[in-house]
Amino acid sequence: MGIIAWIVLGLLAGAIAKAILPGEQGGGWLVTLILGVVGALVGGFLGSALFGVDLGGFFDIKTWLLAIGGALVVLLIWGFVTGRRR
Repeated sequence: MGIIAWIVLGLLAGAIAKAILPGEQGGGWLVTLILGVVGALVGGFLGSALFGVDLGGFFDIKTWLLAIGGALVVLLIWGFVTGRRR
């Protein structure tokens, strides 16, 4: 996948992760983009390390599930970090 595909995948995965988790996470579209791209990387790493699943193409369901799962993990960590400041 190219860099544009990673950015689009990250933006959509971050938006889906924010929609799945209840509560107010804050952050705009830039935070969602960064969260999604980091989540996609985390999801790909965890998927290959724990389950032996490699990332496929842009339209592969495994890629999307790993990216969304990774974005959920990153979003939970983001919520813990930013929630303690308030």
